[in-house]
Amino acid sequence: MRPHGQRSRPTAATPLSRRAMLQAGSTGLGSLALSWLVSKELQAGLAVPHHAPRARSVIWLFMEGGPSHLDLLDPKPLLNELSGKPLPSSFREPITAMGEKGAPLLASPRKWSQHGQSGLWASDWMPHIATHLDDIAVIRSCATDGINHAGGVCQMNTCLNTAGRPSLGSWVHYGLGTANEDLPAFVVMCDSSGRPVNGPRNWGSGFMPAAHQGVRIDGAADEPIQYLQPPKGYDAARQQESLALLADFNRGHAAARPQQTELEARIRSYELAFRMQRAAPEAVDLAQETAATQALYGLDDKDTETFGRNCLMARRLVERGVRFIQLYSGTGSKWDSHSDIEKNHSKLCRSMDKPIAGLLADLKQRGLLDETLVVWGGEFGRTPMSEKGNGRDHNPTGFSMWMAGGGVKGGQAIGATDELGLHAVEDRMHVRDIHASILWLLGLDNMTLTYDHKGRPERPTINEGRFNRRLITG
Repeated sequence: MRPHGQRSRPTAATPLSRRAMLQAGSTGLGSLALSWLVSKELQAGLAVPHHAPRARSVIWLFMEGGPSHLDLLDPKPLLNELSGKPLPSSFREPITAMGEKGAPLLASPRKWSQHGQSGLWASDWMPHIATHLDDIAVIRSCATDGINHAGGVCQMNTCLNTAGRPSLGSWVHYGLGTANEDLPAFVVMCDSSGRPVNGPRNWGSGFMPAAHQGVRIDGAADEPIQYLQPPKGYDAARQQESLALLADFNRGHAAARPQQTELEARIRSYELAFRMQRAAPEAVDLAQETAATQALYGLDDKDTETFGRNCLMARRLVERGVRFIQLYSGTGSKWDSHSDIEKNHSKLCRSMDKPIAGLLADLKQRGLLDETLVVWGGEFGRTPMSEKGNGRDHNPTGFSMWMAGGGVKGGQAIGATDELGLHAVEDRMHVRDIHASILWLLGLDNMTLTYDHKGRPERPTINEGRFNRRLITG
């Protein structure tokens, strides 16, 4: 057994803290340079996977609000046959956030077709993604404990439906470090200027040092990363003087407050911002892409431009070593469709379908799909019963997600829901299994990766969760 207080591999045993280094180091830019070198060495020490990784990076396409698996990836003929009738007594109705008791079943008016050599099914709401199904593993048996948006989004990001734990991206950053010290290791982009349910908590670091939290950038803005360039007339010499003074202030503040990790995160963010002044402008400059590439992502169409920009930005960041990228579609629970699901999902599917298909095609043609794991899904699915006559309620007991690239065997459906799409009944994958599988594909064992917090070893999947080998074996 490992000694108490020591975390297991990946490890950096008793690292020199940034606070201690700043307190003991010389003043001025020398201390900043030294801290950067120490940080780089520690990051390199952490980047030791538990086994050979299949993926190097993750792009998580998060459909916030809960897309309907029954209308996208999991066709249920019996649902149409029984439309307008009550849920049969043989099906146990799940506990949902605001379900209508005794609501009749709601048919799916979608047109379904099979695609590729695999013959996987997809609806007419996903015509572009459907052309890539041979590269996609559809997981039809997902389940979660979160019955409302706050709990569902929290659990899909942290494995628990209440606040306080690190997000998956933070665990990946902690476990593998960064592959590019000039760019954030964990990036979040939303398709509007608003905020998702729970806000920054979704990409927070919980009880781990704040330096592992995600960095939100605005891919749709003319200036995706604000304040990256110094003001006019603010030359390099002046900036160095400011940094030296800032380091002096930070030393004094940190010495009196050794228990606070926020200062260390702030110091790192200043150092990162300084380095990003060189690397980031080029990384987020979509004007460098050809007109054909921009059109592939839908940048020439107002309906797809915003999410298309985020997808293209994600590809450029992955190329440059960013480890974990999360893209929110429908920021602010817009996929929530308690009424008029036809209007709701038609608009959102159009906004994300072509950009995501473009991302898959672009990654593949550049040889990046094999090392980039692409994950698609929301915090839960929708019920087969109607709500308000033409909508669907939350369904945490059975829904669909998909994965592509990163060593995943495409062209297969994993698991199944019952004949009405209400409950996962075959090869059920809880959120903890989903996280465990993502970590495994990155070379990390969810039960071996630990962080000591208040005297106990914390694990990313809370001592549960398993890698589903069907993702790689079929």
